[in-house]
Amino acid sequence: MTIVNIYLTFNGNCEDAFNFYKEVFGGELKDLSRFNEIPKEDENYQDLSEEEGNKLMHVSLPISKETVLMGSDAGGEWAPHIKPGNNFSISINTDSKEKADVFFNKLSQGGVVTMPMDNTFWGSYFGMCTDQFGINWMVSVESIK
Repeated sequence: MTIVNIYLTFNGNCEDAFNFYKEVFGGELKDLSRFNEIPKEDENYQDLSEEEGNKLMHVSLPISKETVLMGSDAGGEWAPHIKPGNNFSISINTDSKEKADVFFNKLSQGGVVTMPMDNTFWGSYFGMCTDQFGINWMVSVESIK
């Protein structure tokens, strides 16, 4: 099964925003992780200031059985580029690497790959791209072993 949700990107105030959304929609924040939790052996690891390390790398807020609002703070070289209008992605979660690759390859055709599909330290097969129309996409398969 394939599920589509919205992924919001913030410039340092993701935690404040998601606490607000929690008040609006109810529920509990899930999967909260910070940039300082990236393992040192991961290729994406970099030394961060305490402030940068405490920013949210990922958080989710289930809204209904089918819908999850997700988000993160922008980090590193991406932070200066985040502004209203480009601060969201459409997140596609599917159930196989094959489907994920098909979606990703088609969406990125004529666009820009910002993170190629690959296995991640958090256990997903994941990639990011911007399509030829300027829409940001995240494609993932959860719990890849």
